[in-house]
Amino acid sequence: MKRLPTTAQAAAEAPVAVPPVDEEQLAESPFTALGLGRPIVEAVLQKGYSQPSSIQQQCIPAVLAGRDVMAAAQTGTGKTAGFTLPMLERLRHGPHARGRIVRSLVLTPTRELAAQVADNVKAYSRHLDLRSDVVFGGVKINPQITRLQAGADVLVATPGRLMDLVQQGAISLDRVEILVLDEADRMLDMGFIRDIQKILRLLPAKRQNLLFSATFEASIRRLATGLLHDPVQLQVTPENRTATTVEHILHPCDMGRKADLLCHLIASNDWQQVLVFSRTKHGANRVADRLTAEGMAAAAIHGNKSQGARTRALAGFKSGELRVLVATDIAARGIDIHQLPHVVNLDLPNQAEDYVHRIGRTGRAGHSGHAVSLVAAEEHELLRAIERLTGKKLPKEEIPGFEPTVLSAPPLDLSGGRGRSSRGGGGNRAVGNRGGGSSRGPRAGASRGGPSRSWRTSRLRASFSWSSASTLLVTRCCGRGSADQRLGSNPTPAQGRREEERAAGRPPRLARARGPRLGPPPRLPPPPRLERPRPPLRSRGGAESTVGSNPGISCLGSFL
Repeated sequence: MKRLPTTAQAAAEAPVAVPPVDEEQLAESPFTALGLGRPIVEAVLQKGYSQPSSIQQQCIPAVLAGRDVMAAAQTGTGKTAGFTLPMLERLRHGPHARGRIVRSLVLTPTRELAAQVADNVKAYSRHLDLRSDVVFGGVKINPQITRLQAGADVLVATPGRLMDLVQQGAISLDRVEILVLDEADRMLDMGFIRDIQKILRLLPAKRQNLLFSATFEASIRRLATGLLHDPVQLQVTPENRTATTVEHILHPCDMGRKADLLCHLIASNDWQQVLVFSRTKHGANRVADRLTAEGMAAAAIHGNKSQGARTRALAGFKSGELRVLVATDIAARGIDIHQLPHVVNLDLPNQAEDYVHRIGRTGRAGHSGHAVSLVAAEEHELLRAIERLTGKKLPKEEIPGFEPTVLSAPPLDLSGGRGRSSRGGGGNRAVGNRGGGSSRGPRAGASRGGPSRSWRTSRLRASFSWSSASTLLVTRCCGRGSADQRLGSNPTPAQGRREEERAAGRPPRLARARGPRLGPPPRLPPPPRLERPRPPLRSRGGAESTVGSNPGISCLGSFL
């Protein structure tokens, strides 16, 4: 979608009154020709858009026709409006949601992307009598439960918080008419596949499904096979290709001087709005603190930040209060800033596909952008993967004073301290060499077709303990003998140390040694049971009976 040239960024983001649109503009608008109604076209024109993008021209008629859609487009090409506009057009002709009912559901991987989609839905439905809401984690759930009691025509949610609301009975998903999976590849990368499968089981069988993604991978196609019915496949640009409006540049430098080079580039080029991507959360915090110390207003945004802190940082970056925003890949899909000029990859991403999403924050809606990558020698494998994915070689330019001194280095260990992963693993791949290392599976470190290392180690320990115990028993019974006879073939460290002390002439240290258990002591016969003498029987008259030795007579005497 192209913005009108008279619309400024500050006017687009500020909550000012929008001027009315005359009938001639509505009739001649290309959005009207696509089949959208007057209220939606008026909202689109008031937002500042004049022409639909390529993905919108193909997607809007397909969604209005009720077809399932599987669309792939670059970030920044307007795919959010591609499913939002026709979805609102279809919903405005049906009954409104009542009593915890959700009519259309939009699933997003991150909170920032959910908030961005919700803002677009609210802007495009300003002239419609539709209720929209957004729910995500990191905030209190009780206000969300209260709002959803009246139902929602459009609900934008992250999978985790949506499942929490369903389990508490706050919403009902059995009447969903339209399901949208936005950035589906990112949701699979973040491990939401099981939550998505649970949500799909709660939805009605008859519904319209829309799947949108910046890239198409094998996992996305497998998900679409069981989700979509006879879908319309749309792909505006070649798979995993970057936008042609973005200028790429690569600056080689040493790993320890990346922060210095970043500060130099921002100060020397007078960049006023820069989005910096870091590989780790702690790295993002350190870079933000360094930039702040250099006199540049900066903030970090990542998963460890509270939702309030993330919202304030993003709002300050959009308004211009913050000059630099340092983010991790979790925010790569949810930052939508009009005419963002510069994106800097302080660290290359672990996955080459994330490079496409990172630089997709600039060069949006046909505008030009600048993508800078600071690459060290340790990242040469990551750089090769990015160039293979994008199909082009990134141009290099060395900055005077920051030339790299390390030209060759082993690749980075990206396994979180567990060693480099071997190929051909799976979910619980053995780390390091085959048959070694640590893993999370029950057969961690197992070699191909053999027992695990922990199992073999326990067996060796058991056999060693029995050998030591038998050797000690023979030594105690047969005398001291030689060192080999006393220690056996596998001496313990304590036994070896005592033997060394004995050979050096030092008195051995006293240690409490435990010998083998020789079995329980022999059982002694029980002591003889002593019976107490019975008292003599007495007759009823009180006279002592003389027949107490005979049991029968004594019994007879007791009745006398």
